[in-house]
Amino acid sequence: MKKIKMDWFTKLILKFWPSLAIIRLAKKIGIANPLFSEAHNLFSKVRRIDLLPLKYGYRGFMIVLDKKTALYFHQDYDHFVYDGFEMGKYEKGDVTIFDDLRREKQN
Repeated sequence: MKKIKMDWFTKLILKFWPSLAIIRLAKKIGIANPLFSEAHNLFSKVRRIDLLPLKYGYRGFMIVLDKKTALYFHQDYDHFVYDGFEMGKYEKGDVTIFDDLRREKQN
């Protein structure tokens, strides 16, 4: 990852207004600000996020927001892609979903 040099002003706003500092830092490293802002606006309003594996033989998962909206992601070779959303009433996710993951050492 690219190292970012922070000036004194950025350090100051990081201490007192972290969300504003993150937006400033994202801009310095070239992250699309409108997309970052939209994601921040969405997730800052969500009180609960659940992760659920997809059923029915699909390799993917759902991110469920406030047990009402599901965002679907399916595997596409070596990554996941967004595949749409549905609204309804959803069950709780499993907070231990990542506990059994084991990463092999990369040589």
